[in-house]
Amino acid sequence: MGRYLLRRIPRMIVVIWGALTVIFVLQRLGGDPVALMLPDVASEEQQDAVRADLGLDKPVLLQYLQFLGRFGRLDFGQSYLQQRPVADIVFERLPATLELAGAAVVIATVGGTLLGSFAARMRRRWPDKVVVAAALVGQSVPTFWLGIIGILIFSVTLKWFPSSGSGSAAHLILPAVTLGAFSLANTTRIARASMIESLSAEYTQTAHAKGLRTMRVVGVHALKNSGISILTLTAYMFSTLMGGALVTEVVFAWPGVGRLMVDGVLSRDFPVVQGAVFMVALVVVLTYMVLDLTYTFLDPRLRRT
Repeated sequence: MGRYLLRRIPRMIVVIWGALTVIFVLQRLGGDPVALMLPDVASEEQQDAVRADLGLDKPVLLQYLQFLGRFGRLDFGQSYLQQRPVADIVFERLPATLELAGAAVVIATVGGTLLGSFAARMRRRWPDKVVVAAALVGQSVPTFWLGIIGILIFSVTLKWFPSSGSGSAAHLILPAVTLGAFSLANTTRIARASMIESLSAEYTQTAHAKGLRTMRVVGVHALKNSGISILTLTAYMFSTLMGGALVTEVVFAWPGVGRLMVDGVLSRDFPVVQGAVFMVALVVVLTYMVLDLTYTFLDPRLRRT
């Protein structure tokens, strides 16, 4: 197990390095942050002084090497605008994003598995067609549009849930459902296909022949053998939703890392954006590492790969 883990650590480092390099380049293409930090009446000497203090007067290659060195020491630097350590700012926002993404994954995984299993059991009947049609619609609706419609119906008209902010379960429901809607539809389709394959397999036919109840055959035999596909999809969903939470957090004013990145990009606060991207990339990489390790328990043959 230890050797298996060590072989994957270099891949983690490469992925994180790639994410940081891309965001470093893109941020530098966005312009000079000093123009946003100082008033319009600031003199050229004042701008040069601030630029030198932030290290933005150095060659880009030197900035890049210093940037990698700082991140290698887990030193994210200071926010240009807030004048606070970036690590403190990111860690304040990270729990909110993890909460939102985790709730969305639970909704998508549990709801999608149940709906997919039900549709597979009712294959070619009208409930199956309704579930498949709803899943197709769910995969076609843009997240931001769904969020706005949800606010209009459930916050403005019915007044059931708050339209923005965080702090309670009521604040979490609308953003989590909005964020998890696409994944819920995708999980439903995959669970349905996997369950249909499992229900037509010989072992389920044998279980039926032994006189086992249908619910036991579906819930124990078929669902257990569909677990690998659902487990893979769950890990993929969580990593995708960590990055995709950006739009949902902006629509619902959710105080997470995604909204922090948007604010950092708009204000050209390079260290904040880089720190947020690093943290999201780290969570995604760790998620896939946990998935790989889980696979080795489910299938020991993978330890030799």
